[in-house]
Amino acid sequence: MAYSGGNNNAGTAYMTINGLSYMLAGKFKYSVNSFKNETQLGMDSVHGYKQTYVAPFISCQLRDARGLTLADFDTLDNATIVVELANGKTIIGSGMWVVDTQEVDSEDAVFDIKFEGMTGSVTES
Repeated sequence: MAYSGGNNNAGTAYMTINGLSYMLAGKFKYSVNSFKNETQLGMDSVHGYKQTYVAPFISCQLRDARGLTLADFDTLDNATIVVELANGKTIIGSGMWVVDTQEVDSEDAVFDIKFEGMTGSVTES
């Protein structure tokens, strides 16, 4: 578990995908949002805003460790992602799928990955 109590707010995290641990190199981000607001501008004034759906997501940079196969992520669907953060939060993504392609930076053996899901699929506690 990442949380050590006290005043630690950031710096460490642990991640599993479908119960398997992965080396989390960094750049961890998540969004639980279901909507985004966009301002509607007119020639005469601000008219208000429109609200559109957005996909909740979890993204990060993983280490391309021995035994890991990028092709496995191509077909990953209905995945459960659990991340324990240094501040004590647990982020859970349910029914997630992979978007975009994964490209390994072999200098540091890392690749970016992003999971998206249905409305309400990412929670924090």
